Amino acid sequence: MRTITLLCAAALVLAPGAALAGPGRAGLWNIATTMNMAISLPPAALARMKASGAKIPGPRTVTSQVCMTQAQVDAATPPPVAGRQRDCSTHVTARSATAMTADMVCKGPMAGTGHIQVAYQGAEHYAGSYSFAGTQQGRPVRNSMRFRGDWVQADCGAVKPAAPLH
Repeated sequence: MRTITLLCAAALVLAPGAALAGPGRAGLWNIATTMNMAISLPPAALARMKASGAKIPGPRTVTSQVCMTQAQVDAATPPPVAGRQRDCSTHVTARSATAMTADMVCKGPMAGTGHIQVAYQGAEHYAGSYSFAGTQQGRPVRNSMRFRGDWVQADCGAVKPAAPLH
């Protein structure tokens, strides 16, 4: 069960941020991320999980709100990976006024490679995908996500700005 929790947390940590910074607007964004995670558990562990009534990971959508400052939007780089996954680096491989692609390499407790694709639909909408293949605590992991960001308004209200870009 702990492995499932760690994988879900890792997927959320690695999920792309508000504008993946690029063409966009400062302010409050609604982000919807649909995650698909494939994990490799020993058959006995999977049977124990099912017997205990634990929910087996499957596609799930998480929605959140993120506040982006003008400096973060202007930086035009992916946000840093936070939390336990500090051993990851992201490199933009292509960028245009309407799209961006980037690759990620992680060399920590979660080790492997990822790829991000984003299509900007004007300054107030974007959509994209993310995939990651590697290991978590020695077990194979394959994650994929689809995400969409929609600008809401310039005033972020009570939502604090996203972590500063480095």
